[in-house]
Amino acid sequence: MNAELVKTFRFDAAHSLSGAPEGHKCRGLHGHGYRVDVHISGEVDPKAGWVMDFGDLKRVVEPLIDSLDHRNLNDIPGLENSTSEMLAKYLWDRIVPDLPGLRAVVVWESDTSRCLYRGE
Repeated sequence: MNAELVKTFRFDAAHSLSGAPEGHKCRGLHGHGYRVDVHISGEVDPKAGWVMDFGDLKRVVEPLIDSLDHRNLNDIPGLENSTSEMLAKYLWDRIVPDLPGLRAVVVWESDTSRCLYRGE
C-alpha cells in the first residue's frame, strides 16, 4: 500500500519583491501569514501502519520553519528574492536530504495564492 502524508506548518514573515515592476504593491516591504504544506509519500509499513511518524516529519521541518518566523525573508541568504516560488525551492533544498520521500512543498502566501514545488 502506498500513501501520501501532508503536514502543515505556519509562520509569519515580511519581504519585498525588488524584481516586481515599479509601482507594484509587492515591491514595498509587506508581510504574510505563510502556510507551508510538506508532502511525503511512500509505502505504508505493514507493522507500524504508516508511511512515517508525523512527529519525525515535524522534527525535520519545524526548525527550518522557526528560522523564518518573524523575519524579513530578504535578509536570509538564499531568499534575497523571496517570491513564493523561491521560498518553496529554498525549503525543498533544505528538507529533501532528510526526507527522501518528499514529493512536494506548497507555500501559501494567502488563502487564495500558493506555489506547489516538486523539485527539479
